[in-house]
Amino acid sequence: MTFSSMKLLLCLTFTMLIGSVSAQSSPNELSEQFFKTYVEKGSSEALDELYSTNSWINKSQDAVLKLKNQIEGLNEDYVGKYYGYELITEKKISDSYVLRSYLVKFDRQPIRYTFQFYKPNATWKIYSFQYDGNISSELEEAAKVYFIIDEQKE
Repeated sequence: MTFSSMKLLLCLTFTMLIGSVSAQSSPNELSEQFFKTYVEKGSSEALDELYSTNSWINKSQDAVLKLKNQIEGLNEDYVGKYYGYELITEKKISDSYVLRSYLVKFDRQPIRYTFQFYKPNATWKIYSFQYDGNISSELEEAAKVYFIIDEQKE
């Protein structure tokens, strides 16, 4: 085997390995990678990496830029130190569509990051990402008497 054929074989093997790793990414792996990049390189890089899984999002660059600017505003001066994240819930409506919601812990307040992942064929991609700080009002609403009565009836 010549050096050039060994080089070609190595390149093909590497390309197939990268393709298989990408194709095997699960919603959990994609969201975990988001948070890893978020800590190491910042929110803008994390969003770029997340959105790179879905070529259709490139058609919405204005919306992506607006979201990147907003999420960069969740800096230490505004929400305090970042302490990590915890999975709140995962909801599946099928084997191809999954929502994962996380409590992101900052010193000042918790923020919810919600990821929706879609697998139209063999590869998972981000379908939607959003964040909000409405967790406390939703928790208060869930504690209302009419929800408690409904739960007791079941």
